[in-house]
Amino acid sequence: MKIDLTDTTAGEINKALVKGRRAIGTPAVGMVLTLVIVTDEENAYDALKAANDASREHPSRTLVVIKRVSRSPRDRTSSRLDAEVRVGVEAGTGETVVLRLYGEVSDHADSVVLPLLLPDAPVVVWWPVNAPLDPAEDPLGALAQRRVTDTYAAEQPVRELSARAEAYTPGDTDLSWTRITPWRSMLAAALDQVDCAVRAVEVEGEEFNPSCELLAMWLADRLDVPVRRSLSAGPGLTAVRMETSHGPIVLDRADGSLATLTIEGQPARAVALKRRDTAELIAEELRRLDPDDTYASALRYGVERLNPQAAEPVAVAEPEREAAKAPAKKAAAKRAPAKRAAAK
Repeated sequence: MKIDLTDTTAGEINKALVKGRRAIGTPAVGMVLTLVIVTDEENAYDALKAANDASREHPSRTLVVIKRVSRSPRDRTSSRLDAEVRVGVEAGTGETVVLRLYGEVSDHADSVVLPLLLPDAPVVVWWPVNAPLDPAEDPLGALAQRRVTDTYAAEQPVRELSARAEAYTPGDTDLSWTRITPWRSMLAAALDQVDCAVRAVEVEGEEFNPSCELLAMWLADRLDVPVRRSLSAGPGLTAVRMETSHGPIVLDRADGSLATLTIEGQPARAVALKRRDTAELIAEELRRLDPDDTYASALRYGVERLNPQAAEPVAVAEPEREAAKAPAKKAAAKRAPAKRAAAK
């Protein structure tokens, strides 16, 4: 069931929710949390679909906050709230309210959301794109126990990690961190199988991929060994190689789906390590509402400590790259005749 409300209020939206529940025969509220999604029109559909899929595991009231851009100065001074209330099949196993904020009310989204939160239930705020630099200081983020961002969606993902580390507040988390959960589990299980000391680690993956950087920082922080980042064509993370006193341990995933785990003295084995969709990632984050101390420790290790050049994620333009190589090419050209003469 879907109810459209134009130029409405939070009180009218609450009445529509009650009306909708009664119409489908479920007057009781069976949701376990409130999920607030702060996004734009372009990404609202995908974010809402992921939230609805995740609601099968976590029945929730989903509030989608879309701040509409006013086209004229007159529109910017006027305020309007439009809402779309969905219950029943339209909203998965919970209920959904899509809020479109126009004009000055866009600057006070928290006052619109606050009356719609489920009483005595946890609140999770998720920014699929355009997350604030300090989620805990954001008016909507201040309402939540957990604040979910995604540095992969940022224009400069690796630099965004540094900003997240500086502004970290218990309760912050990142879907780029959630993506590496299977990798962390597999690597921990591999080290449990042998009695060895890890001497060095190499993490291979796409350039400027925050999940690769977070995995490398986690390994450096936990193992206290040198960790080197190397680049590949992807997709995402492609390999982790650990040099140990027992011999090399390699977890290699070239196709984004099936990985091969190789441990010295044991036969190589295939392990499922597929890239997960957003619904699975959100469902995992909603399973825990307490601060993630492991994420905080890895984040604070610092991408700059791991790889100094990784802090500058802006790619060098091709002409600049060639210009930088020019002196080296000239020097090599000068050395070439001398080498040929020496060879003769």
